Amino acid sequence: MTKRKKMTFWHRNGLSIVLLGLMLISIVLQAYTGWKEYNNFLKEEGGQVLPFTQYLNSGHFLQATFENWESEFLQMGLFVLLTVSLRQQGSAESKDLYEPEEVDREPVPSPRAPWPVRKGGWYLTVYQNSLSIALFLMFFISLGLHLYGSWIDYNAEQSLKSEPSDTLLDFLTRTKFWFESFQNWQSEFLSVFAIVVLSIFLRQKGSAQSKPVDTPNDEIE
Repeated sequence: MTKRKKMTFWHRNGLSIVLLGLMLISIVLQAYTGWKEYNNFLKEEGGQVLPFTQYLNSGHFLQATFENWESEFLQMGLFVLLTVSLRQQGSAESKDLYEPEEVDREPVPSPRAPWPVRKGGWYLTVYQNSLSIALFLMFFISLGLHLYGSWIDYNAEQSLKSEPSDTLLDFLTRTKFWFESFQNWQSEFLSVFAIVVLSIFLRQKGSAQSKPVDTPNDEIE
């Protein structure tokens, strides 16, 4: 048996490090530019500008941030669940049309298996659905924070106009929150549709999201 070469921390975790780094850079830039944009709005409306730390607690920042997180977690949660039972011929994102795959087999306890597998019972039941559970939990948390932020932001705008504020239930009957949600949801579903369908015909050599370059279009590798 060939001895594996010891890999560096970067080699073993490079993908998550880069993605987390890009997210942190983006959210810092979002916060800064959002702060400038919101303060310009407050000046135009005769309001008092906010210091940066106070802006981070504002409805404007919360709504903008969690409106996007909400749609991302919804997209990934649904995608994980839909790929359990639905297929797309030729797509790199789909399981085989006819043959069972490794992910479909029943878990077998072993010394190196995760502890819920060794424990069995309801621990195993939860664990074998834990990915979709976690994604939908983050979706509902983000949805709640988006709703809260959008409500606070709406009432802040109402205050600047010297108009009455809404209760949370009143705000839910308005189209503002739902428009913010659906405009993001549709774009996420479109992006998933695109990768599912484009991966039938197009390739990216070396990517786990692509089939091998020489694989026929109608086959799943």
